[in-house]
This record gives sequence, C-alpha cells and structure tokens, in this order.
Amino acid sequence: MRNKTIEFHDEINGLLKPFTQSNQKKLKLIIHVGTPKTGTTSLQTYLDKKQRKLRGKGILYPHNLDKVQNPTAPRHHWFEKNLVTTHHTHFLENIKNLISQIKDDTHTIILSSEGIYNSWWDLPEASKELLSVLAELFDTHIWVWFREPVGFIESFYKQCIRNPEVMGNPCYGKDLSLSQMLEIEWFSQHLDYQGFVSQCEALFGETKVSVFQYHGDIVQEVMAKLGLATPHDNPTPRQNQSLNSVSIALLRTLNQFELSAKDKEQLIPHLKEINRITNHKNTSLVDDRIKNRILAMAKPVAF
Repeated sequence: MRNKTIEFHDEINGLLKPFTQSNQKKLKLIIHVGTPKTGTTSLQTYLDKKQRKLRGKGILYPHNLDKVQNPTAPRHHWFEKNLVTTHHTHFLENIKNLISQIKDDTHTIILSSEGIYNSWWDLPEASKELLSVLAELFDTHIWVWFREPVGFIESFYKQCIRNPEVMGNPCYGKDLSLSQMLEIEWFSQHLDYQGFVSQCEALFGETKVSVFQYHGDIVQEVMAKLGLATPHDNPTPRQNQSLNSVSIALLRTLNQFELSAKDKEQLIPHLKEINRITNHKNTSLVDDRIKNRILAMAKPVAF
C-alpha cells in the first residue's frame, strides 16, 4: 500500500505543479464533512447552482466524473466511498478529474459530503495515508457542523434504518430500535464529536479544522465565510424532510425482508408520500430514558 501512496503523491504533485510554481502557494482545499441534518444537501444544491458565480471568484465546486452514478448530483460521495474501500485507482481518478477543472485564477476548491463524517470510523489506515497526501499537497481545511447530540443521533438512526443493508455494517437496513442501536459501538461512536475533531487535527493540523454549531442556515454561513454573501442571497429551502415515526415503523418492517438496494430505493417516493400525509401523527423516538443515555454517551466539542 505504501508504494501506491507514493505513486498517488507523485502523480498528484506533478499535476498540481503548474498551479503552484508561480507563487509557491498551495491551492486551498475545503472538505465539508457534514454532519447529517445540518443543511448539507441545501448547501450542496446552492453551491451547484452557483458554480459559475463561484468560478468568477476563483472558487471551484467540481463536477463529478461522467462515469460515476448520477454524475450531476451536487455532492461528492465518491470521496468517502473510495476511501472506505481503499480503492486508490478510483480515488486518484476522481482527484485528477478535480484538478482538470482548475483554472489559472482558481485559489479554493470545495468538496462536500456528509458521508465523510458517517464513514470516518470505517476508514482503514491506508486511506488515511491518502488523506495525509492531500494535507501535504493542498492547503487542506476541514469544515464540520455539529448539532446537539440528541437531535443528531435520532436523525442518524433514521438514516441508518433507511439505508440499504450493507455487508459488514451492523446498522444499515436493520430492524432495530434506537435503544438497540445505541448498544452498537459503530453507531454510538458517532456521538464522539471531540474524537473526530482530534483525529482530524492530528491528520491535517490543529489550525486546519474548523468546528461550527448548526443554527439552521448553513448556506448563509458558508457564503459569508467565503466572502460571497449578499442581501439578495435568500435562505435556501430545506431539501430533505426528516422521516416521521410512522415512516420509520414501516421501514423497520421492510427491513425484515431481503430487499435489494434498488427495490428499496423504488419504495422511497411512496414512503415520502406516506410521511407527508401522516406527519401530524409524528411522535418522538426519544423518551427521557433514551435522552439521558445519549447525553451520557456524547463527547461534545467547545465552539
């Protein structure tokens, strides 16, 4: 694996040289890692819609490779997918595709995928070596937004129930209650906000990790940080509606059967309609006992 990492470094370094030779400054790479239900999809939709405006300011929000599934989707799920599987070749292809979109006036690149946080604890050491290469060749920054832990873990639970079953994952596509899932280390360790931040600081540098508290309008926050906010940039409508307790009960029933990922995805539009109709019947999945368990497990960060 070490040889592949060296090859990865050398090839990317060679491709970046034309953009760094003139002033010796590294290109800034912002990796936005979510977390779930912190407006990530809304931000990605906005960045995708504003690509031309961003280009004019020297900021690249790159297109995906044409051959990836749904290449026009305004998100970069290839990033964590290639890292989880330690697929050096595919990761290299995607980074090369990113570099091919850089222009002479480009100074900042933005990648965004909430799956990076979700998958962080699944990354093998060989993939973290690739991340260390990015940290060396780019001026790499990690941006992460955190919700209060009770709301976050309830949303993450719903996402796990909705996801198709994945071999080796103890939570995706399972018929489990929130209480049962909290017993699973893979799930509960996502409450370790400080652990994630500390690992990122060790990999990218203590000054390279920016942590923000989610307040509801991440689009305006990001545009302000990029120096692009204007009075005409209205808040972006929420893109994803959270599944209610009725929909979760139906999903848990479906998860008892061996549905393929494709078949399950075909049911999602119908589930969303059920979710809309029954939304007034929604009840919280978190009672006082579970809330206290979550707060006891959580390891927050200081904002």
